[in-house]
Amino acid sequence: MKKFFYHNGLSIVFLSLFFVTFGGQIYFGIQEHNKDLAEWGGHQVNLWSYLKSGHFFEATFENWESEFLQMALFVWFTIFLRQKGSSESKKCDGETNEVDREPSPGREDAPWPVKKGGLWLQLYKNSLTYVLFLLFVLSFVLHIYGSFKDENTENLLQGKAPEKLEDYLLGSRLWFESFQNWQSEFLSIFAIIILSIFLRQKGSSQSKPVDAPHAETGE
Repeated sequence: MKKFFYHNGLSIVFLSLFFVTFGGQIYFGIQEHNKDLAEWGGHQVNLWSYLKSGHFFEATFENWESEFLQMALFVWFTIFLRQKGSSESKKCDGETNEVDREPSPGREDAPWPVKKGGLWLQLYKNSLTYVLFLLFVLSFVLHIYGSFKDENTENLLQGKAPEKLEDYLLGSRLWFESFQNWQSEFLSIFAIIILSIFLRQKGSSQSKPVDAPHAETGE
């Protein structure tokens, strides 16, 4: 067990933090939603009803969408863009970067798509970017569903006519919810790119060695 945690500790801790904070979101989210329903003259909902509500879908997937978008763009942009001195960038001095090396199907421990070659290899070579963009699209669609449903729940309880989907997509609410999350993700990526030029964290794979000069690029 100790060896398993040593080999997988990073993912275990972050997955655990996810479940704790996700539980906190649900716990406080249902309270907030019921508060809104009471103000609009509606009936309070239980946990199961809340998990099917637009409020829950909107709050969850508008955040997931921005995370997957920033990760997908970061992975993709680092293929061909550089930042001198950053630990998050490939080298700028013309040296061959290990990540640019062509995969070798003869390598004994290579993943099976590499050994298979052809279309499987072409897909696998870009699979991280593909999957992250796919997760972004799925999260964005679920965000639209939840936000649209929550908007019409509010309209119904306030005696207003339900909004059509095409009108909602052209309105301000969906895009305000999206852009407020997207900009924060892009700012955080900018911060780690720039701060890793000048600042260090001994022992972290996201930092350069403590004695590395500011101009040194890459981990």
